[in-house]
Amino acid sequence: MQAAARRPRTNHLDLAQRILDVARQRGFEPGARLPEQQIASLCNVSRTPVRAALGLLAERGVVRWEAASGYHLAIDLTAQASVAAELPAAEEDELAEAILRDRSARRLDQTVTAAGLMRRYSAERKTVLKALNKLTEENLLDRAPGQSWLFRRAPDDPEAQGDSYEFRLLLEPAAILTPGFRLDGARAAALRQGMEALLALPDAAFDTREFQRLDIDFHGMLAEGCANRFITDALSDHLRLRRLPGIYAGVNVFRLRQSLREHLVILDHLESRQYEVAADLLRIHLRLSRNQRPQAASRGAPALFGMISRPE
Repeated sequence: MQAAARRPRTNHLDLAQRILDVARQRGFEPGARLPEQQIASLCNVSRTPVRAALGLLAERGVVRWEAASGYHLAIDLTAQASVAAELPAAEEDELAEAILRDRSARRLDQTVTAAGLMRRYSAERKTVLKALNKLTEENLLDRAPGQSWLFRRAPDDPEAQGDSYEFRLLLEPAAILTPGFRLDGARAAALRQGMEALLALPDAAFDTREFQRLDIDFHGMLAEGCANRFITDALSDHLRLRRLPGIYAGVNVFRLRQSLREHLVILDHLESRQYEVAADLLRIHLRLSRNQRPQAASRGAPALFGMISRPE
């Protein structure tokens, strides 16, 4: 009887994702060398797990090995930005995603227990606990008394979405205007490439999951550029909730495309250090996204954003 394929270690999978993120943020092009020591330094790990993570990426055809020069990037990450979704998943990661999907669909109560999840998913206790710890570390769950965990309130209903946008309207423009704000140029360039590539696709091929990744990464970049660590931490914790399934349900492709264009205009002004204009445009962008109505957006956004030309 053939043995079941061994699952990759979770830390190797996480590191493979980090390598892709670093390569994307630094604008690595197909054929770029990926020296193990450089990757280890960028990811703040030793060379041994880097070698294992690169091996996983090589199995998927994302990187290639050459005996004379080592690993090289094999694909265009801006054209295939969702390649990370094709990586094999550790058992606890698959379980964590299943838990999030079921919570989003209201198939799970706000409070869950390890024993209940073991029965529901026919999973071993150690796998359930790893999945719960992963979700807790991502601030999606809080530990409750006893062997129970409490889901944090997510912006997945109209009232919660309204509260979420009010919170973001208070803090995200302030993050840009805080003295010492710094834009990560390499990350901004990689985001621009990803957004332009997604905009170039026809509606039928528009990838909502890729939009979600770009949207979270764009707003996360603004949060992390803030020099005030309390604002950064508050926004980063809140933005993690937006990775939950169903957050973008009901928003059509028209509005998602328009949102990407708004991101690009905001980015233009950030790169030109016109922070006041960028903050004002961000407020408009968040208000339009809060409405989530193409009719309202089509009356306001294109004209307003179109009147503000790209900085010289």
